[in-house]
Amino acid sequence: MVMLHGVCGHGARWRRTAERYLADRSVLAPDLRGHGRSTHEPPWTVERHVADVLAMMDAEGVERADLVGHSYGGMIALHLARTVPRRVRRLLLLDPAIGLDPATAGREARGHLAPSSFADAAEARADRAARWPEAPREAVDEEVAEHLEHGPDGRLRWRFDPAAAVTAYSEMARPHLAPPAGLPTHLVIATEADFVRPEFVMDLRAALGPGLVISEIEAGHMLYVDRREETGVLLAAWLSEGGAGR
Repeated sequence: MVMLHGVCGHGARWRRTAERYLADRSVLAPDLRGHGRSTHEPPWTVERHVADVLAMMDAEGVERADLVGHSYGGMIALHLARTVPRRVRRLLLLDPAIGLDPATAGREARGHLAPSSFADAAEARADRAARWPEAPREAVDEEVAEHLEHGPDGRLRWRFDPAAAVTAYSEMARPHLAPPAGLPTHLVIATEADFVRPEFVMDLRAALGPGLVISEIEAGHMLYVDRREETGVLLAAWLSEGGAGR
């Protein structure tokens, strides 16, 4: 299984989900280019991310995988499936950010031009807890431990390149596309967010027919952090049922 994080995130956010609910699976959860401990060199386009993930799969000897993507990671997963459908067994999209309203995407992108910085880890933790009010304490603690780095000025910042984040929001404003016909796809919508556009859902239904399963989780956009158990159980059930749903 390959699990892809969203913009400004990192692969270790999947660790608890993998350990608790996917322990019988081989899980790869890379840091995307421009994020975490991966190279921060451009380009940061969807096509470059797809090529990076395929290169990782090749390096790990993974010919075909179940693919899970959250937010921007969902867009990358979908494009990977369209690029080389034979490499993807099943696709699960967790509140994917695809075909966003350009004005909204532009506003979010500009908000990353001047990234936040912190005097110490306690200040960073308070900031993350305020942004993730529904997240369990352990998730906030893990984020602080894993995702902070010192900048040249000695202040702490989250471990991603602001330019990569700006590019990601531009990419998410592209017109949406559907997965290839015949690919079993599970779309999970966070009901308290507004990322999954109705027209995207309509086009998925038209393209995939009975191959599409749609679930909802009462959560904000960070559903796999805020509702870790519910999301983990859903993932495990999806795998055990061969991608089928009710």
